[in-house]
Amino acid sequence: MRKKERAAEVIRRLKEEYPDADCTLDYDQAWKLLVSVRLAAQCTDERVNVIVKDLYAKYPDVNALAAAKPEEIEEIVRPCGLGPSKARDISKCMKVLRDRYDGKVPRTFDELLALPGVGRKSANLIMGDVFGEPAIVTDTHCIRLSNRIGLVDDLKDPKKVEMALWKIIPPEEGNSLCHRLVYHGREVCTARTTPYCERCCLAEVCRSYPAFMKKKAAKKG
Repeated sequence: MRKKERAAEVIRRLKEEYPDADCTLDYDQAWKLLVSVRLAAQCTDERVNVIVKDLYAKYPDVNALAAAKPEEIEEIVRPCGLGPSKARDISKCMKVLRDRYDGKVPRTFDELLALPGVGRKSANLIMGDVFGEPAIVTDTHCIRLSNRIGLVDDLKDPKKVEMALWKIIPPEEGNSLCHRLVYHGREVCTARTTPYCERCCLAEVCRSYPAFMKKKAAKKG
């Protein structure tokens, strides 16, 4: 099966399996998603969603957060891990939004990428979820599943995975597909346990399915 054919079938099946998949970070304004996605590095979205409630209660808008000292931000976001660096990035990013963009989040990929603490994954998330533009968010789930399923070949670098997926994923499908890969990666095609291949909706089109099932059979034998 060619990669484009496999990609089309993966998109179709995951749509049926996770019709309502969406971003698992809670936000109601674009700048809040910028903050949350920075905090989510090496931290669960669930924990981030809890921590930001206290952060926004104390600093309810871009100007307030931009005026806060990094140390004050760190006191709140420390449970997310990497507190000092995340606090510094958030502080610098909010200052740029305040001083250069009148408190608003810029609408182009390159402008987003130039913000402190914002990489390609974060910029794509904002472009897709906030502005409805074509986007491919290569988080750990996307990278792991794309390799296992056979959408890419032994690629671990996020940008290389993104560029490879752009060649086979219709632009309008990229953002939603990545959200569905997150759901599937958490529930079925897991990283820290043996994948639950026997109940995977992608089994028939997954390149790794025969090998995984062979390993399971060998363990039982």
